[in-house]
Amino acid sequence: MIKKIFLFAAVVFIGTSLPAISQTLKFGHIDSGALIQLMPQTKQADSTLRKYGESLDSQLKGMTAEYQSKLQSYQGGADTMPDAIKTYKEKELNDLGNRIQDFQQTAQESIQKKKEELYGPILKKAEDAIKDIAKEKSYSYIFDTSLGSVIYAQESDDIMSQVKTRLGIK
Repeated sequence: MIKKIFLFAAVVFIGTSLPAISQTLKFGHIDSGALIQLMPQTKQADSTLRKYGESLDSQLKGMTAEYQSKLQSYQGGADTMPDAIKTYKEKELNDLGNRIQDFQQTAQESIQKKKEELYGPILKKAEDAIKDIAKEKSYSYIFDTSLGSVIYAQESDDIMSQVKTRLGIK
């Protein structure tokens, strides 16, 4: 009998507590991708990254043009070249081809590093503003709709306008 009363009391307690707990949760959402695109620092970072990539691309085009020129020169005179010069030219072309491949690899890594360097502070600023709004407005959870990972959610508040105001974006 005591077990039944205890079990009944536990069920009643849980049943009355759950609605109170669920009512205190407050949900919000934001499209962080759209927010990042609206931030003025993003345009500057985009421009800087584009110029950086163009300078690397220009360097690569110069190296490729040099390779093509040397290859054409080699192919045009290979039949009449002495073996020693032919071997030297082949090694030179091979070395230049390897340098081009190394440069491409290094350039890709360098662009990725530059991107992280430029966009890191922007992402941090946006994240901090979102967290500040969430704390100020007592949100339990903020979902990022730009990631597309929320398939269904109960109605929640879109905090984009509040975060834009916090960041000084009109």
